[in-house]
Amino acid sequence: MEIDFLLIGQGLAGTALSYRLLKAGRKVLVMDLPHENQSSRIAAGLYNPITGKKMVKTWKGDVLFPEIEPFYEQLEKELEINFLYKKAIYRPFLSIEEQNEWMGYSGEEGFQAYFQEIFQQTHFPEVVNPYGGILLAQSGYLDIPTYLDTYRDYLIRLDAYREERYDEEFLMFTETGVRYKEINAKGIVYCNGLGTMGSKYFSNAPFAPVKGEILDIQQDFVPDEIINRGVFRIPLSNGNLRVGSTYTWHDLDSGPTERAKEEIFEKLDKLMVSNEKVLVAHRTGIRPATKDRKPFLGKHPEFSSVYIFNGFGAKGVSLTPYFSKVMTDLLLNNQNPEKEVNISRWK
Repeated sequence: MEIDFLLIGQGLAGTALSYRLLKAGRKVLVMDLPHENQSSRIAAGLYNPITGKKMVKTWKGDVLFPEIEPFYEQLEKELEINFLYKKAIYRPFLSIEEQNEWMGYSGEEGFQAYFQEIFQQTHFPEVVNPYGGILLAQSGYLDIPTYLDTYRDYLIRLDAYREERYDEEFLMFTETGVRYKEINAKGIVYCNGLGTMGSKYFSNAPFAPVKGEILDIQQDFVPDEIINRGVFRIPLSNGNLRVGSTYTWHDLDSGPTERAKEEIFEKLDKLMVSNEKVLVAHRTGIRPATKDRKPFLGKHPEFSSVYIFNGFGAKGVSLTPYFSKVMTDLLLNNQNPEKEVNISRWK
């Protein structure tokens, strides 16, 4: 079997990169075990231009966000299914000082593309927002399971997918690239999240796995907007709400915890006027985060046909549309990614 690139893993990273390569006319094979690699599927799928406790523009937002919606919309059109939900995010202000600060930002060109309106008084009576808040633009969420499952079917129709456990012992190097069992490829790309930690080629890559837990609940107030401050509260297409999430570097091997559920509910109760709610589901996953919170892109320093496209952590929905273009430039044009994300930044 002759292909251009063998991709290991069909999470958010492997999906975006394989699609870019296929659109560039290259032949790929994606190898995955979907029931074992759950980090992408457990993620809430939120994309948000203004993040963190200090409500700052997300890292590289001006290059990331122009790519997000067009990329997923193109895939929706090709796959003939909806999985992108554009929704404004309402972020309450915590103080009059924060309100004043954002009134100042409203006149700055660098922020105008990312918000719709600023409210100086309570906007939602159901939400604790005495100082008003900001309604963000270029935001929403991706239904990740539908996205991954539909794209996997697309790959199967192209004979570009194999549900198989990847065993690195079968990888050999040839004059033209690599050979894996009966597959000859110009290169192999590790897109398999924390599975890459078991690779002898990237075993020293400084991953910093983060466990995250999210809840699906039912609550009376279900607006069109996502409410996000301390916790996110996403209205789903089935009428439920997705709430989360936690971040912990401990208990990586345990499943859903009572401690995380109580933490999310405590933050939710501070955000909402009513604390009545019904728990529907509780999920957990281990995110492939990195020590400096920036992804790994690039070529192995010794094995020129071995690549990595990985480490997107909790922001894979926002990061992979843009960085899959960067990675494609490396694979097809030998154009190295910038040092900030290049795997070469680590010895």
